[in-house]
Amino acid sequence: MKPAFIFTTVLYSVIVSFISNSFVFFRHMPQSLLVIIPIFLFICIFAGVFTVKTRSTKIKICCHGTVLLCSFYVSLIVSAVCQISLAIKAIPKDFMTLVWSLFLCIGVNFIVFWIGIICVYLTSVQLGIKMRVIGLACGMIPVANLVALAFIIKITAKECLFEVEKERINAQRSGERVCAAKYPILLVHGVFFRDTKFFNYWGRIPGELQANGAQIFYGNHPSAASVSESAEYIKTRIDEILEQTGAAKVNIIAHSKGGLDCRYAISKLAIADRVASLTTVNTPHRGCLFADHLLTIISPDIKNGVAKTYNLTLKKFGEADADFLAAVNDLTDESCRRLNSELTLPEGVFCQSVGSVMVRATGGKFPLNFSYHLVKYFSGENDGLVSEDSFSWGEKYTLLRASGKRGISHGDMIDLNRENISGFDVREFYVNLVKDLKQRGL
Repeated sequence: MKPAFIFTTVLYSVIVSFISNSFVFFRHMPQSLLVIIPIFLFICIFAGVFTVKTRSTKIKICCHGTVLLCSFYVSLIVSAVCQISLAIKAIPKDFMTLVWSLFLCIGVNFIVFWIGIICVYLTSVQLGIKMRVIGLACGMIPVANLVALAFIIKITAKECLFEVEKERINAQRSGERVCAAKYPILLVHGVFFRDTKFFNYWGRIPGELQANGAQIFYGNHPSAASVSESAEYIKTRIDEILEQTGAAKVNIIAHSKGGLDCRYAISKLAIADRVASLTTVNTPHRGCLFADHLLTIISPDIKNGVAKTYNLTLKKFGEADADFLAAVNDLTDESCRRLNSELTLPEGVFCQSVGSVMVRATGGKFPLNFSYHLVKYFSGENDGLVSEDSFSWGEKYTLLRASGKRGISHGDMIDLNRENISGFDVREFYVNLVKDLKQRGL
């Protein structure tokens, strides 16, 4: 795939460079425009569309934009050499030839650049807001704009090739239905989020699992509530899923506080017979001293004010049961350790845990890049919120570390930022996780 992408990009770069700097040629052979104009239009409309094999229109458009930006970049360098050479010959003998040549060169490159940049800005996920802003800010600054454009091209090219490869892998194993586990998958979110059709808490993970045969459901419990109250919602939700599907049990994958909610539901609400497995992801089974510290240093007035604002805001969005302080207090070191000792491993339920750690603060998005050092000060290695020594629980424990200097944050484990992390494919991780459940007969 990569060689084909490179070959196509080089081909179009050569063609755009030729068109940009061929005014003299066109003046002597105007009939050639009958061929050149359709070719140029084809490049502007379809250059990257046929470069990659994908069913995703979004990726096709992103690839199209990337190819055009590469072509512009190469053409810009070639044009600088060609136009300077022409200027040396044309000044002062044939000044108008230089003017018209520059007009053609600037016009062609202007069209190619703006189509390319609009395409990638509208479709790329990996560029992010930061890189888009940098691109706009550097747009009128010589040299800086070329450096920014080089980064943009690198990011979008990697994104296109990565997504096409993932699609190829899924197509290759589609017949195997590697994630078609015996029981449905219930995804349970953490604190301060809700399952909504407008923003999927789990990012691209559910789509990847469904593409490989999984049957996915969501917890639909409150964004902020005590562990015991959230557990009641989880119990009700499980009963709804079993009635809807006719399945005897569910496999639960729970993130952060969701892991505590599910453990409580299984142990205290007598639903172990309805759960085949529980996988907790970055769950603070033994709490986090950082949370205790925050609750200690913040005055009661501020805590109550924040809680009141949060609860009222969520009430306006239809969540009448939001309880900010109840949720936060159940995440303290003391509360979590108490729960961990009370909630024993349920018989007949396969229990496992997963955790991840960041390598440095810049590896996480705000506010995890801020909290990382604070958590590290109190508890050592962490994911930006929860310390590593709090993750382990169950029969099997997996600690994830990405290669390089970035690491894997609390949010990365649910694909919160939809970021392709070097050395860690979060979607493939969950595919293998559910694949393992299937192989266990769950």
